[in-house]
Amino acid sequence: MNYSTMIKQMAGASALAVMLAAAPASADDTKLQELKDQGFARVAIANEPPFTAVAADGKVSGAAPDVAREIFKRLGVNEIVASISEYGAMIPGLQARRHDVITAGLFMKPERCAAVAYSEPILCDAEAMLVKKGNPMGFKSYADIAANPDAKLGAPGGGTEEKLALDAGVPRDRVVVVPDGQSGLKMLQDGRIDAYSLPVLSINDLVKKANDPNLEVIAPVVDTPVYCDGAAFHKDNVALRDAFDVELKKMKESGEFAKIIEPYGFSAQAAMSTSRDKLCAAQ
Repeated sequence: MNYSTMIKQMAGASALAVMLAAAPASADDTKLQELKDQGFARVAIANEPPFTAVAADGKVSGAAPDVAREIFKRLGVNEIVASISEYGAMIPGLQARRHDVITAGLFMKPERCAAVAYSEPILCDAEAMLVKKGNPMGFKSYADIAANPDAKLGAPGGGTEEKLALDAGVPRDRVVVVPDGQSGLKMLQDGRIDAYSLPVLSINDLVKKANDPNLEVIAPVVDTPVYCDGAAFHKDNVALRDAFDVELKKMKESGEFAKIIEPYGFSAQAAMSTSRDKLCAAQ
């Protein structure tokens, strides 16, 4: 290389460095600072204990928000502000930037992983059904409901249970979208549905509060997998997701993660025994 060529290349490199230095930071790089400046993160929840809950005074709790609240505090964001959403509306809301993160027991599945940037696993659970005492229709699986032309199933709109039922062959007109746990419980008690499906812990929480001896829990539902959720971020906010994961990993290693979620009935070991990559690849 001659001297003239070397000078030209050095000049070009210097110009590029100046351009990069002058370029504005990407949205991904500035999102955490934006949340710090506003003092809170907007989170989407479903009000489905023990994953998420809203008390009478409006305070947000549940295992998923409690983990998120602690991690955001460690990142310099002092509070979370929650809005209740149906599962099917959460990802569109995140993509429209109405939320900063979803902390709601939104289980990882390949199609969701393609739409959002998940954290590493936080809460894991299996599927359950709530039925009348004695399980009069003999349900053990979603396929059993599909096989009975008179059976109706209640499930959250856009949730995992709705999809599992439809995939098992339950006709759309026999899958009743239920807005919340109390509504599902009342519909079952009134005979408007024959089973109500939610994750095991959510069903158990509902039954405990209902204190109704005429109910029975079927768990786990046959031929359904164990699922795990994670905090879900906008695809443009991978840097924020990565910062969240750093603190999540520290909490898992220190035992603080277990102290938050295990009183709600979740297993810290279950979340630590798998990974985002495995869950997002599962079919």
